[in-house]
Amino acid sequence: MTITDTAATAATAATPQGRVQGKIVIVTGGSGDLGSACVRLLAGEGALVVSLDVTTPAEPWHEPGVTSLELDITDPDQVERAIARVLADVGVPDVLVNAAGIIGRAAPSHESTLAEFDRIFNVNVKGTWLMTKYVVPAMIAASRGSIVNFSSIHGITGGRSVPLYHATKGAVRLLSKADAATYGEFGIRVNSIHPGSMNTRMSRTAAEMSPIGPKAYYRQLVDGNPLRRQGEPEEIAYGVLYLASDESRFTTGSELVIDGGYTAV
Repeated sequence: MTITDTAATAATAATPQGRVQGKIVIVTGGSGDLGSACVRLLAGEGALVVSLDVTTPAEPWHEPGVTSLELDITDPDQVERAIARVLADVGVPDVLVNAAGIIGRAAPSHESTLAEFDRIFNVNVKGTWLMTKYVVPAMIAASRGSIVNFSSIHGITGGRSVPLYHATKGAVRLLSKADAATYGEFGIRVNSIHPGSMNTRMSRTAAEMSPIGPKAYYRQLVDGNPLRRQGEPEEIAYGVLYLASDESRFTTGSELVIDGGYTAV
């Protein structure tokens, strides 16, 4: 072997591979702030990403390896067809990121309506369950998989601002643990991720709806964490990347809290 050949071999060996290189990933809520950050980061780390959302992105994805499908995750027929299409056109998903979610009106339970209850539970809980229901059989057959479910710090702590939202995130937290216990024997890991106050459209909506007003709302959340700021979407995406990658192969049933220390004080 010549020096040139040796150098070329060494350069090839030293070329960094993405942390999820070659993995097939489904991300729901891919057009949202947190979901799109996950799509971009996972694709940048080598994954083939299918972004699912009830609306298509305002602009096409510029990242290679990303495709988009419109999907209402509350509709079982649509979910079943979408997963069948992914299996046929892309392959068996290695990772499912259930990032889709909505926040409801800031109202106590006795003032909330049945329609509000149904809407938020349909998206945040039923949608997460339906995606899992139709993706898991293929993961079981492949003896591998990682599912990352988006909960919230309020899925752990509760809170009085939007009780229905908090209840849905608590349900996602426990669904994740139950599924982790159920599917571990098939090589499938299930974890939940718990963002704190984030610099997103949803957070701004929550602030505007807060009965204490936006300034007091942010002061309560941001001044209440040791880092004294909101998180950025990519900071959540890096947590998802870890749970999606083989680096977390012994991690299941866990709660990854990314909240600037809010729940520590």
